[in-house]
Amino acid sequence: MEISFVAGFGPITRDPSAARAFWSTGGLGIPLEEPAPGYLTNDTLAGVKAFALWPLEQAAESTFGTPRWPADRPVPQAWVELDVASHEAVEEFAAELVAAGHELLRGAHLEPWGQTTARLQSPEGLLVGVSHTPWMHPVDDDSAEAALSPGQTS
Repeated sequence: MEISFVAGFGPITRDPSAARAFWSTGGLGIPLEEPAPGYLTNDTLAGVKAFALWPLEQAAESTFGTPRWPADRPVPQAWVELDVASHEAVEEFAAELVAAGHELLRGAHLEPWGQTTARLQSPEGLLVGVSHTPWMHPVDDDSAEAALSPGQTS
């Protein structure tokens, strides 16, 4: 399977105020927007499609369907999304990972915001998503509407 690009990267936060102070307002100065409560992102930072502070509760909810991270799993300190060419490619990649002996935390599924994702953890505890993020892929004019980011209109 071929990875198209790194869709995003960022820390998984436990203390939102301290994280915001370090990464943005009182520290590194990365401008962050808050499109959803607690989720701070910058989708224009050069070198990455998205850099975001993802609260642990939201990462747990998206992965396990509950806001509590399971006690028997290492708590991730960061996340990375590796984007592939299509929604179907996420399912294929996930099947290849399982066939190679890797355990998926959550199989391929469509997120409420329109991204297809499968998740697993690296040996270091990094939360890894294999995903297809439609609005991050170039499209022709006929399908441009499908490539808009959530909440965006043409």
